[in-house]
Amino acid sequence: MKTFESLYAELSEKAETRPEGSLTVEELDKGTHFIGKKIVEEAGETWIASEYEGNERMAEEMSQLLYHVQVMMIKHGIKLEDVYKYL
Repeated sequence: MKTFESLYAELSEKAETRPEGSLTVEELDKGTHFIGKKIVEEAGETWIASEYEGNERMAEEMSQLLYHVQVMMIKHGIKLEDVYKYL
């Protein structure tokens, strides 16, 4: 099972090593606007799931939201500690 920290480490490694066929690398290359749209999309889907689709579906949508937020963090050089200081 992945944790928030292990996901960040995995995505950071992909950003650095740029494996061929990586969807993370593709998303990073598409840039801030694309990543931002994915964040908004997943946030909306999280809300809809919470209203109408139950906890399992909501957790799935939340995991996708966290993934795209971390991609944005990596795109802009934001470290976990940069976020943690505001929690």
